[in-house]
Amino acid sequence: MDNKTERRKEQLLRMSGVNPLKCMRCGKCSATCPSYDEMEYHPHEFVYMVEKGDLEPLMRSSSIYKCLSCFACVDRCPRGVEPAKLVEAIRVMVVREKDGNHLTPDAIPALLDDDMPQQALMSALRKYAK
Repeated sequence: MDNKTERRKEQLLRMSGVNPLKCMRCGKCSATCPSYDEMEYHPHEFVYMVEKGDLEPLMRSSSIYKCLSCFACVDRCPRGVEPAKLVEAIRVMVVREKDGNHLTPDAIPALLDDDMPQQALMSALRKYAK
């Protein structure tokens, strides 16, 4: 694994809080996934590929956008691996690496809306800040 891939993997694990080494590859996460038929890579494959540092195919895959974030895979995992958190972290990593997708605190006042919950603004700032 090259240095860039190693850094990405470390960042991904830090963002998700998931330990892929806990996975015993039982497949319960994939068996319960409502998006299984739509995904190129299934939840158990996400975990394995992250463990091996094979992040490029995951970052290019449309599977990261097919995940419903329903956390059914998290509920079914007997080891508490939480594949949905890995998928979300990869999604965020892809967004952050694209130029021009960053939100600065100075840009927030222009986005204020009386109907928008403050939590949405803070979530956007955390997600799209560098």
